[in-house]
Amino acid sequence: MPTIRVEMLEGRTPEQKTALVKALTQAVVDSLGSKPESVDVLLYDIARQHWATGGVQWSEKK
Repeated sequence: MPTIRVEMLEGRTPEQKTALVKALTQAVVDSLGSKPESVDVLLYDIARQHWATGGVQWSEKK
């Protein structure tokens, strides 16, 4: 059972998340031959103040 963990900054719409889950599931089906019902996708929304790149929190970026 493949499991995909996606960590991303919060703010995506439910429609965007649905599209992502469908695309990732299909990619696993196509590349690994898995059945769609065996693919788990875990979405983690991370607050901008809890994510930093280059030493700067995303909440501080403009």
